[in-house]
Amino acid sequence: MDRRQFLFTLAATVPALTLGGKVFATPATSPRFLLVFLRGGYDANNLLVPYASDFYYESRPNIAVARPDPQDDGSARALDANWALAPAVLKSMGPLWDRKQLAFVPFAGTDDLSRSHFETQDNIESGEAGDARRYASGFMGRLSGVLRGVPPIAFTDALPLSFRGAGDVPNVSLKGNGNATFDDRQSKILAGMYQGTALQAQAADGLQLRQDVANDLKTEMTAASRGAVNARGFAQQGERMATLMRDRFRLGFVDVGGWDTHVNQGGAQGQLANNLDNLSQGLAAFADGLGEKEWNDTVVVVVSEFGRTFRENGNKGTDHGHGTTYWVLGGKIDGGRIAGQQVAINAGNLLQNRDYPVLNNYRDVLGGLMRRMYGLSDKDLGTVFPGAKPTDLRLV
Repeated sequence: MDRRQFLFTLAATVPALTLGGKVFATPATSPRFLLVFLRGGYDANNLLVPYASDFYYESRPNIAVARPDPQDDGSARALDANWALAPAVLKSMGPLWDRKQLAFVPFAGTDDLSRSHFETQDNIESGEAGDARRYASGFMGRLSGVLRGVPPIAFTDALPLSFRGAGDVPNVSLKGNGNATFDDRQSKILAGMYQGTALQAQAADGLQLRQDVANDLKTEMTAASRGAVNARGFAQQGERMATLMRDRFRLGFVDVGGWDTHVNQGGAQGQLANNLDNLSQGLAAFADGLGEKEWNDTVVVVVSEFGRTFRENGNKGTDHGHGTTYWVLGGKIDGGRIAGQQVAINAGNLLQNRDYPVLNNYRDVLGGLMRRMYGLSDKDLGTVFPGAKPTDLRLV
C-alpha cells in the first residue's frame, strides 16, 4: 500500500472511528439497544405464519408454510390460536420464545406508501413523520444525544442515516475476516504522517481503536470456537457484535441485506428460509455471546422497510408490500406473545387488496420501548421521534 492509498484509507476510517477515548467509558447501568435492519423488505408472512387463515393458503399455493403438524418437520410451530413460527428459525428462536425472551409485533411499519426501498428505509432511519426528513439527523443519533454519554456503534461499512447527527460514531464493517486494516509498521507510518498536525490526535485514536477492535474480535472468535468450525453468515457477525457491545458500547445498529424475494422465494425451504435461518442464528449467537447477565440488560429490535404482498406473484415470489412484522428480543422482555394491534387475516382487511395494513407505527412502537427502557421524558421522546405518540406494548 503506497502513501496515497494510506491517506485515502485513513481519511475514510478516522472520522468514523474517533471518540477521543470516550468509547471505553461505558455506563454500567445503561441498558443495551441493538437495531437490526433487514434491507430489502422481508416477507414476514412466511416467518410469523397466519396458519388459522384459509386465505393465507389460498393466496400462496406454492410458497405457503404448512400448518403445524407434529409429524411434519417442515411445518410451522403454533405459537397461539392464530400464529405459528416458520421451521427455518425454530432451532434458534424456539428456545427464546419458550423463555419469553422473544415477541413479535405484526402489522408494523411506516405511513410511507411509496413501496420504494430507499425512500422507506430513509423514512425509518430519519425517525420523522411523513415526508419531513432531516438527512443530517437520524433517530438513533438523536437518541444518543438525549442519553448523553451512552456509547454508540454501527456495524456497517459506512455510517448509516440512523446515526447521523450524533457526532463521532464508530462504524466497524463485519464483512472482513477480523484482521486489522493496518499492521504495526503501517500504523506507525500513518501516525508519523500526521505528527505535529491538527489531525494528530484524531489519527492516533482512529488507528488505536481499529487495532483494538480487530484484536478483540480475533480473541473472542478463537475462544468461543473451541476448535469447531465457525458459524457462517450472520451467525458469525452476531458473535462479533456481542464482543463489542458486552463491555464497550450500548447503542448498536446493523443492517442485513438480501430480502428482496421477487422470484422463487420458497416456503419452508428456499432463499427466504435460508436468510431467516442465518439471521436467527446470528441473533442467538449475539445473545449467547453477551452472556446471561448482559443479555438480561439488552433489547434487540428487528425491523424492515416494509413487508411483501400477501399473495404470491407469477414467479413464485412476492413483491413490495406495506405492513410487516417486527421482532423484539431480550433477556428480560415480557415475551412469548404476539403484541400490538391486529386484525383477522382475510381479503377484506388487506390494504389496497394486496398488503398487511400498518396498525403499529414504528415511531410509536420504538418510542414506547425507549420510554420504558430509558425513562425518557416527553421532551426527549419528542426529540427522538418528533410528533410520535409512544405506544406502551409493555414488552420491557
